[in-house]
Amino acid sequence: MGSSSQSLSLGEAASRFLVSLPPEAREVSQQEVYSLARWYGWERPFAELTAPDIANYAERLSLSDADYTKKLELIRAFLVYAKKEGWSKGNLAIHLRPRKAKPSPRILPGQGLPEVVSLTKQGYAELEAELAALKGKRPQAIDEIRKAAADKDFRENAPLGAAREQRGQLEGRIRELEETLKLAIVIDEKQGSTSKVSVGDSIVLRDLASGEELRYMLVSPKEVDPTRGKISSASPIGKAVIGRGQGEVVEVAAPVGKLRYQIKQIEH
Repeated sequence: MGSSSQSLSLGEAASRFLVSLPPEAREVSQQEVYSLARWYGWERPFAELTAPDIANYAERLSLSDADYTKKLELIRAFLVYAKKEGWSKGNLAIHLRPRKAKPSPRILPGQGLPEVVSLTKQGYAELEAELAALKGKRPQAIDEIRKAAADKDFRENAPLGAAREQRGQLEGRIRELEETLKLAIVIDEKQGSTSKVSVGDSIVLRDLASGEELRYMLVSPKEVDPTRGKISSASPIGKAVIGRGQGEVVEVAAPVGKLRYQIKQIEH
């Protein structure tokens, strides 16, 4: 790794990576890649990023997002590119591991009711559509297992193991969606007369350090979709802006220090 690579900042590395992408992929990746750069410091040398830094970043995302696989994929592509360009000594991407979701605890008598899930009208409809689509895939998944099981050599039957794992993931997601929809309440978007930020709102934030403007939609952790700018209301930014008004300045604690944003616009 040359001296120029050792002095390359995280922000510069992020910009070079994004320039290397086709326009559509660049638009999808920019928000999340820049978020990583802001989190650990725009001017921090990329070479100083460590395996624990990357593992902690993945863990931070998992605390707020129910499904954060897309975010991890975007960051992983950036880290793989960095290794290829010689900006890091090791492959940091291998430390970006998703944390397995914990199974929902059983509710025993006397423990009270499970927590209600707040969803936007659009989010509820999207989860319903996903559930219907996944249920439609059940016959195909069962058929894949049957075909793979037809191979009598079970000792090295990798297709059978893969088919069973895929079926397990399918059924797990179906159960998760059914439980979410059963507990969900749809947010009344007509109650948008308040000037304060709430779940379901779209906001424009101005980074007071760089001047960059960021557009987000605050949604339930169950609706998170980084490729469409949907962030969790339980994320660090979400927690900072909920209940705040247009023009207010909010602070988000990050390893690099306090990130300060001004709420420029609220769309209910």
